[in-house]
Amino acid sequence: MPENTLILASSSPYRRELLNKLGLDFESISPDIDESPLPDETPSELVGRLALEKAQAIAATQHQALIIGSDQVAVIDDIIITKPHNHEKAKDQLRHASGREVTFLTSLCLYNSQNHQHQLTIAPYTVNFLPLSEEQIENYLLKEKPYNCAGSFKSEGLGITLFASMHGDDPNSLVGLPLIALTKMLRNEGVDPLSASAK
Repeated sequence: MPENTLILASSSPYRRELLNKLGLDFESISPDIDESPLPDETPSELVGRLALEKAQAIAATQHQALIIGSDQVAVIDDIIITKPHNHEKAKDQLRHASGREVTFLTSLCLYNSQNHQHQLTIAPYTVNFLPLSEEQIENYLLKEKPYNCAGSFKSEGLGITLFASMHGDDPNSLVGLPLIALTKMLRNEGVDPLSASAK
């Protein structure tokens, strides 16, 4: 690897687990930013801005680093669905998603704090939910407790049983980090997970 340190601007255990798949040494630092949407901001604009701002927040103190920023929202009919944080809100979200199509927008920013250049993309992933009964929703939430997940499910766990179909270029983006796009960005910065010098 080059002298730049690789930093994941996130406290998410799901993103750390995904990044571990690439076999690279990295640090995780949680960015402290306001994630509130701006007036009239579209879902795509919101996740793109937050990925960049998360990376820039870490770059303020890390001056020789490649910093990965990412954000995700779920969208139904152009309405943003956020993390539920509690059981009742999660039930409401799954009732709303039942039998419908939900699009997940996952942003990815790779920021070079040495030259202040960045790469940014947004990966959409669409999930078609099965029609869900109240009993299924309740049982799912009690078993998995996905209260810190946008859309109230974990696709890498029991959440897969809620779906009729899934459509997108990279299933990792649904979990929270588009690894195909990230690998391309890293290679643009001279970091290849398949090189002999990689971990």
